[in-house]
Amino acid sequence: MSRGAGVKGVERRLLGLLPRRVLVALGVLAAGQGVLLVVAAGLLARAVAGLDAGLLPWLVAAVAGRGLLAWVSSLVAGRAAAGVKRELREALLRGGAVDAGSRVTLLTRGLDAVDPFFAGYVPQLLAACVVPPLVVARLVAADWASAVVVLVTLPLVPVFGALVGMRTAALTGRQWASLHRLGGHLRDVVAGLSTLRAFGRTGHQSGVVRELAREHRRATTGALRVAFLSSLVLELVCALSVALVAVPVGLRLLEGGMGLSAGLLVLVLTPEAYLPLRALGTRFHASAEGVAAAREAFAVLDAPSAPSGGRVVVGEGVPEIVLDRVTVRYPGAERAALEEVSLRVAAGERVAVTGPSGAGKSTLLLVVAGLVRPVSGRVLVDGVDLVELDLVAWRRRLGWVPQRPHLFAASVADNIRLGDPGAGLERVVEAARAAVAEEFVAGLSRGYATVLGEGGAGVSAGQRQRLAVARAYLAGGPVMLLDEPTARLDVRSERALVEGAARLLAGRTAVVVAHRPALLSLADRVVRLEGGRVRAGLVEECAGEGRAA
Repeated sequence: MSRGAGVKGVERRLLGLLPRRVLVALGVLAAGQGVLLVVAAGLLARAVAGLDAGLLPWLVAAVAGRGLLAWVSSLVAGRAAAGVKRELREALLRGGAVDAGSRVTLLTRGLDAVDPFFAGYVPQLLAACVVPPLVVARLVAADWASAVVVLVTLPLVPVFGALVGMRTAALTGRQWASLHRLGGHLRDVVAGLSTLRAFGRTGHQSGVVRELAREHRRATTGALRVAFLSSLVLELVCALSVALVAVPVGLRLLEGGMGLSAGLLVLVLTPEAYLPLRALGTRFHASAEGVAAAREAFAVLDAPSAPSGGRVVVGEGVPEIVLDRVTVRYPGAERAALEEVSLRVAAGERVAVTGPSGAGKSTLLLVVAGLVRPVSGRVLVDGVDLVELDLVAWRRRLGWVPQRPHLFAASVADNIRLGDPGAGLERVVEAARAAVAEEFVAGLSRGYATVLGEGGAGVSAGQRQRLAVARAYLAGGPVMLLDEPTARLDVRSERALVEGAARLLAGRTAVVVAHRPALLSLADRVVRLEGGRVRAGLVEECAGEGRAA
């Protein structure tokens, strides 16, 4: 699909989000403004030609009525825009799979840029469809020769506007992409600022942000240059078209071949025939960034969602998990994240997975959790294919401890209670004790009632990991998935976390992504992944290394 076709598709989809009653209301309001415009022009021409001041109150009333309809149209369009933005934001928050930094940019600046499309472009589009025919019809009645000139020259405005508009769409898409990258990167930098400062990398990241800002500035300047060019082109076309009508009308007035009232009416109405189309080009440029952001939002919403699974529910006992020749390939990736991986985890067995960064370890956990569907191969839980399982029920049986667990702006107890929202305080304390978190929680200002900052502000990285272990312990599922929980921890925090993890894994089927010997020592068996494949011949050797450590 070409870029122009894509833009038109996005515009049609955005229009489809508006309720039909809103479009009808905007169309009626545009028609009302067009009628009042023709009436006001006729009253003005008659008042000037006949020197009749008695028509002026009616003229004022017509102009005031037109302004009132314009205000109502703006109000209706603004409320419709707010409703559409709310629906898009809710849809993105429910299911949009996009990284956090890009999500923030899209949900805030991105969707706010849709306002000019609904509040400006859509009403102007309806006006461009309604007002010119009304004006031309009145010109035909007043002077058919002028009406013919208007009919011939009127299509030039959208033709030249479309030629420049295609370039505008391309440049605005580039501008939005640069803003998307800048917003996402800046959010990630702010989130990791303490780590960057600790490792002395703030200067480097400042340079990266500066370069991204410079790229966005260049893209914005390019889009503005084309927008100004568009205004110049449209103004020139409209001025020449009006001149083609005004000059003959003026000559005919001088020769006495046209009445003054008719001539004034033609001179007043002719610019109004071109004005809606000229303003439509301006509105299009103002809404171009919103259309680009909407395209990104629709791409996120249309992305394949996580597999929903079937209806089978496995038993309540500790299960056996088997990966049978599983291959996972992410869109756009040069090679498979996992390739022909076969692995059997017996019921109650604890398997550690090691390997270099990018070997596919985290992907393996996502496959077991049912969050990523393999392109080939099967995942069996007690002999039942994962695609046949009720994944909601399956995930309730999982305990999950990621590398970077997220803690919410809530109390310590509520953050642990995410593992079982109905758990009482006694069970929360028991889970914290099992995760070796009770001591540091007791030292907080309000204990379990202490409210943490978003992302776990107020506790250390090791303490966040122990709270995640407590959360998984409280969930009480028979399957545990741990993704390098001791990464980035000091020796003391690691020792405490391993002690809590030992209690967590006892009597459960577990897959643990690990590198450090302390965590490997908890495993019954160690498997090594390299390049998305299980490295043959190193299973028992790695297991021996883990136990020896």
